[in-house]
Amino acid sequence: MNQNLTKRIRNAGLLEKVMSADDAVAFIEPGMTLGVSGFTIAGYPKVTAAALSRRADTGEKLDLTVYSGASLGDEFDGELTRKGVFKKRIPYQTNNDLRNAINAGKVGYFDMALGELPVWIKNGILNHIDVAVIEAAAIDEDGNIIPTTSIGVSNTYVEYADKVIVELNTYVPEEIEGIHDVFSPQKAPNTEPIMIIKPSDRIGTPYIKCDPSKIVAIVESDVPDNGRAVAAPDDEFKQMAKNLISFLENEVKAGRLCNPLPPLQAGIGSVTNAVLDGLQTSNFEHMTVYSEVLQNSIFELMDSGKIDFACATSLTLSSDVRDEFFKNFSRYKDKIMLRPQEISNAPEVIRRLGIIAINTVIEADIYGNTNSTYIDGHRLMNGVGGSGDYCQNAGLAIFITKSTAKNGTLSSIVPLVSHIDHTIHEIHVLITEQGAADLRGLDPIDRARTIIDNCAHPDFRPALHAYLEEAIECCPNKHKPVNLKAAAAFKKQTNK
Repeated sequence: MNQNLTKRIRNAGLLEKVMSADDAVAFIEPGMTLGVSGFTIAGYPKVTAAALSRRADTGEKLDLTVYSGASLGDEFDGELTRKGVFKKRIPYQTNNDLRNAINAGKVGYFDMALGELPVWIKNGILNHIDVAVIEAAAIDEDGNIIPTTSIGVSNTYVEYADKVIVELNTYVPEEIEGIHDVFSPQKAPNTEPIMIIKPSDRIGTPYIKCDPSKIVAIVESDVPDNGRAVAAPDDEFKQMAKNLISFLENEVKAGRLCNPLPPLQAGIGSVTNAVLDGLQTSNFEHMTVYSEVLQNSIFELMDSGKIDFACATSLTLSSDVRDEFFKNFSRYKDKIMLRPQEISNAPEVIRRLGIIAINTVIEADIYGNTNSTYIDGHRLMNGVGGSGDYCQNAGLAIFITKSTAKNGTLSSIVPLVSHIDHTIHEIHVLITEQGAADLRGLDPIDRARTIIDNCAHPDFRPALHAYLEEAIECCPNKHKPVNLKAAAAFKKQTNK
């Protein structure tokens, strides 16, 4: 047995549970529901997925329902989709093969706000968890699990599963132990307050509590997270960052925001990563982060002294910076904390901290509704993620997008979005490379004109204004003028 592995399994009685991945997945029967660790391609099982793939190669029909925290790497979501392993996948994904299978009706999918998932598991709204498959950096003397680069829903899956398979990943350094803060509220009506008043407050344990008798298998892995490369900021990304900084500076000047700023939250991906990176040039100092994901830009801001502390539920690093990050992990260890997504996405804490939430959308309409999940209202992209948890409760809810898509041939600002994820009641500010639209306190017509004039690309502004005037003319004495026929005509006219 690998000496490094035995060192990390500090409960001697569990050493006899170490086995091959192929032997471990024998505990997974066809038709079962798995609760799997992982959040935005961080901390997910790799070798266990490969073993399930090998079972599928024999012709076995597994028909597994898989719940995670959020998206998993291609070794799991992609490979098991290609092998036909999934019956249903919840709650979020970013894998192209899985997305195509969902849109083709080959894999069932239910989209939901990520903060709700652990609560639904506890209350039995979704399937009972037959087996939890959890990536770990170590197992302590009492059988408790030290997670790796994410927590997500892992603590809830371990608590409610019949059996637990631990994939012990020796790539992740032992020094990661101590950055986790695991707290799991009781079910209603016994739910207790979440006593966080600043991001660095510790309220839980540095491990996931686990009855060692539940652990049926321990599998060795040394495979790192396969995080996606982050696109370099282009001129439009840089301008979006400038528009964000200018807006925040004006809010501080007007006395509506404090300085240092309230904690920041930012969604995953190249857009938000690039916009956050722009904060390097701002005058803001001593920033903190209370978010779902800590990505490249967060650590770059730490390196430059802009961010003092950051907490989330996952460390989502692109593969090109991952090794260097762990090589210099001691530089960050005292400045970061990982929590379960039930806590990172908790409305109570988001509201209390007055978080500035920055999330991306596919499109926004002139009334302020936004769409972050569906192309043309029916083709799923990724999922709503945690943006709903944050924008509904944030002190300042900001949505960002480029003003155009498809090389400038489509407007991302439209008369009516094809699908609504976040309504006019949840968005405070819309920002594109064209400018920022502060929508707070505006009636529908003023809101529409503000969005068109500040956020729409100049090429599309005349058509958007023409739509609005036609809607006003055809809808006299209506608080919110909407013209479905004219909206359809705009889409046809501008879809080049």
